[in-house]
Amino acid sequence: MSLLLREIALSLDEEESLLPVRVAKELGLDAGAIENFRIVRRGIDARRKNRILRIFNVEFEVCDEEALLHRHDGHPRLQKVRRPDPPTIVSLCRPWKVVVVGMGPAGLFAAWYLARCGAEVTLVERGRCVEQRVRDVKKFRRQGVFDPVSNIAFGEGGAGTFSDGKLTTRVRHTWHRQVLQTLVDCGAPENILVDAKPHVGTDRLRLVMIRFRQMLLDMGVFIRYETRLSGLTIDAGRVIGGIFDDGKELFCDSLVLACGHSARDTYEMLRSAGVAMAAKPFAMGVRVEHPAALIDRIQYGKTRHPRLPTAEYALTWNDPQTGRGVYSFCMCPGGEVVVASSEVDSLVVNGMSSLRRDGEMSNSALVVSVRPEEFDGRDPLAGMRFQRYWEYRAFLLGGGRYRAPAQNLMAFLGRGDGAVRSTCLPTVTGADLAEALPPFVVTGLRRALPHFDRRMRGFITAEATLVGIETRTSSPLRILRGNDGQSVSHAGLFPAGEGAGYAGGIMSAALDGINIGEQIIKTVSTGSCR
Repeated sequence: MSLLLREIALSLDEEESLLPVRVAKELGLDAGAIENFRIVRRGIDARRKNRILRIFNVEFEVCDEEALLHRHDGHPRLQKVRRPDPPTIVSLCRPWKVVVVGMGPAGLFAAWYLARCGAEVTLVERGRCVEQRVRDVKKFRRQGVFDPVSNIAFGEGGAGTFSDGKLTTRVRHTWHRQVLQTLVDCGAPENILVDAKPHVGTDRLRLVMIRFRQMLLDMGVFIRYETRLSGLTIDAGRVIGGIFDDGKELFCDSLVLACGHSARDTYEMLRSAGVAMAAKPFAMGVRVEHPAALIDRIQYGKTRHPRLPTAEYALTWNDPQTGRGVYSFCMCPGGEVVVASSEVDSLVVNGMSSLRRDGEMSNSALVVSVRPEEFDGRDPLAGMRFQRYWEYRAFLLGGGRYRAPAQNLMAFLGRGDGAVRSTCLPTVTGADLAEALPPFVVTGLRRALPHFDRRMRGFITAEATLVGIETRTSSPLRILRGNDGQSVSHAGLFPAGEGAGYAGGIMSAALDGINIGEQIIKTVSTGSCR
């Protein structure tokens, strides 16, 4: 049996080697009595700027755990380690062919799970392999040459490949630990297993994707790139295959649709095929960039200590007049703003960071909630068209050639002027961002920013630049599915991940992919494929 002691604090100048000593002192033990000591969680408590602490949860063993627990009965932070039963792989009892559409986290982990269960899996991706995709994105960022097949939105790894690589999620799932361990096995840093806010970084994610691919190939998964789903093969209301833009048709017993939230032509195809969908809320706004050193001073009260990560923040405010939420999203410490367009003549931005998060600037989305009534929510595709309209306006405002419109934060608030400084490539163009956003979004941002500045003194500054526009915080629709994971209108079709409207980030999408894999195995085992 192991014991868990939570919330052991060290100052910034104390070594982690002191942890066993600190534990022994608190529990009245000799330091030598503690065995098999390990850190299981690590985080930062920066609430008091004059005393920033590193906080640890640790596991360990002693000779007589029961006696120690009895002696410290009622200790609020000491407990037995209760390990849940590990999730199991159910082997298929009969052959089962699955086509998985999309190589983002939902599609990758659905393929991984199903292949482990013995399914014959074909994984298709409209974009290119990550090695070629990196070259295509580099060319776009240097020369402004946009490739609709291979870009920051489309290709192996999905949009998350060019992001901060955050692995935080509120989703509780039996496979959570196994997903993290699988990423580590494929080259992610081991500290994601213990960090309170784990991330991989865009540079390391590329290596992870290459190794993940090889793992799938070794498991017998067939992978096809530059293969876009253009239609469904339907028999008696049930999906029995997919039609692809190379003219080929792949028949299957189950089709997992993990297309990502930027595959708008896929949404249009699904609508034509009569697949049940519904509009849902999303959010839109801008990216804000500050010097990373400034955010460090605001959050830590000092320039960054070697044992402190580049500072993060999370801001929320609810407008009492409108009831709208305004919040920061996908904060990228020490990162860059990127043009993440997925269509020609369209401008949308996102953020990304390397593993080290050591860039000079930090950025985050600042977004305002968008309700279905803003875009005729009776039409499932209306939110998509709403996004597309504003992205085209932003493209024009930037002067074309995928230059992002940008504005000094003080100028946006009407408090003067200042320089426009941005990491965004190919480049930015000075513009009035009020022309690139719906009026209610502009109003929401202008009303929220003073509240954010009260939370983080110095947030409003002439050193900050706003870059537009951010529209892809989540899917604008949901592909409706039942409790069995299948489309409510088309049996055999299993919507998964962010693009289907059931996840919000790398980790939750990966877990949803596994969830759909489990549902497919259940339908095979019980014979309940409708």
